Amino acid sequence: MPYKSISDLPDSVRDHTPKHAQEIYKEAYNSAWKEYKDPDDRRGDASREETAHRVAWSAVKDKYEKGSDGDWHAK
Repeated sequence: MPYKSISDLPDSVRDHTPKHAQEIYKEAYNSAWKEYKDPDDRRGDASREETAHRVAWSAVKDKYEKGSDGDWHAK
């Protein structure tokens, strides 16, 4: 289900990424949720939610990288 605000994001996102990365995640997730509504548009047997999470993390990884402390930092 799409996220209305960054406060609705999973703890794994909110607790380890800066606000800008959270905004990227939310927008990418919501976009992918709409784009991959049809199961034929997804890879393998991935669920709509799983696909949206993968797309969202990929979008975050474009601008951020995970540090040795487990948190995400701008590249």
